[in-house]
Amino acid sequence: MAAGSQGKPSLVTRIAFGIGGAADGVKNNGMDYMLLFFYSQILGVPAPLVFAALMIALVIDAISDPVVGYWSDNLRSRLGRRHPFIYAALIPIALTYFCVWNPPAQFAGAQLFPWLLAFTIAVRLSFTLYEIPSTALAAELTGDYHTRTELMSYRYFFAWVAGLAVQVFLLFFLLKPTPENPSGYFSIPGWHTYGTAAAIVIFSAALLCAVGTHNHIPHLKPPPAARQITLGTVFREIFETISNPSFRALFLATLCGLIATGISATLNQYINGYFWGFRTDQTGVLTITVFISAFLALGIAPIAGRALGKKRAALIIGFLAFTIAPAPVFLRLFGLMPANGTDLLFYTIVIVSVFDVALIIAAQMLLGSMVADIVEDSEIQTGRRSEGIFFAGISFIRKLSQGVGVFVATMILSISQFVPGTPPDQVAETSLKGLGWGYAASLLAAWMLMLLCVSFYRISKESHEENLRQLKERHGET
Repeated sequence: MAAGSQGKPSLVTRIAFGIGGAADGVKNNGMDYMLLFFYSQILGVPAPLVFAALMIALVIDAISDPVVGYWSDNLRSRLGRRHPFIYAALIPIALTYFCVWNPPAQFAGAQLFPWLLAFTIAVRLSFTLYEIPSTALAAELTGDYHTRTELMSYRYFFAWVAGLAVQVFLLFFLLKPTPENPSGYFSIPGWHTYGTAAAIVIFSAALLCAVGTHNHIPHLKPPPAARQITLGTVFREIFETISNPSFRALFLATLCGLIATGISATLNQYINGYFWGFRTDQTGVLTITVFISAFLALGIAPIAGRALGKKRAALIIGFLAFTIAPAPVFLRLFGLMPANGTDLLFYTIVIVSVFDVALIIAAQMLLGSMVADIVEDSEIQTGRRSEGIFFAGISFIRKLSQGVGVFVATMILSISQFVPGTPPDQVAETSLKGLGWGYAASLLAAWMLMLLCVSFYRISKESHEENLRQLKERHGET
């Protein structure tokens, strides 16, 4: 019998579930960190148009999240509640992602807007079909408090590693500096090849997740009994479910945290390539060091969760991470960092980044596990298991808040008067300072608000185990 929700999943199952995060990692890395930069700075689409396309797609996608979450909670099929969605999404998530990065050559500038809009929407909708059900498996594969942290640690670990690996491939092998293109960023064929490679990784990771967890289908939680469901029933149950106090705390925390992530992701290439003046090969080295961070986080999150409890560990680790992250930018603005172009600056940023990113990833792992623990807390109140709705709710606010982050990042670029297509060595000093102040101050404010929200989360190891005990009594289990 497969180790379903009653036991501890095998290492193979944990790895398969974790590898599923690689598809999300590659997609998120590209869409959040690269897309605005690629279409605006490289292809010459005006930044407001790129932002409009990204925002429209995010809104449409966010609306689809609770629909897919509720649907997957209630689906009745021989493949269970989650796997039909995962299998159906395999080809669409890869094909649409390929198209985003390979627009028609005959279009240029604003002419690319319809293509970008259509395929950004398609990518996000197809990923909703995959991401919500596959992530919801975390709450079904095990009910153990600490094992869920391990599952989500694997998920975030593979998401970060895969996203970074594909980005390193882009920076080191596809965007090579030349005399005509000294920064390396303006190699259009390199970006196209990236889209192809990323699509292959996305398909492979999602397939491995589906196949690797397939044998658990008979042992996962069954759907509720067949009943008459009206539109009113759907909305009533969704709102009843998300009224859980701990969910509200994480919902608002995710709102603030992902605004920060949207700002950081959108401006990442500007900070590395323009503010610090790093070449693509240096940015590639900096990216490679995040592999070290991911391995460190894979150990930090479970250990801290066991020693301190998930909430306290997330607060302590988060405070350390989110104060360290903007510190080098503030120091530069006050003239306390080494000059651009020096080895000392580069190695300073590398060392700070390794430890800071490890803490950020560990905090994400703990917060992801905390979402899974809300499932039983809600079931006590509502009598329903709603894994899909909870993870859809987090995904919903993630997308909308990242849209806000992208908007803030776009405003920072606009106020700083960045001109699309300008090489790094020709950007005005006032623009660089505006970028630095906007980036560091907005990140610090959003992250501190996030930690304030997390402090209202109520579920501990003891309360979670009490929820499990009550549910066993309710279902007549020994």
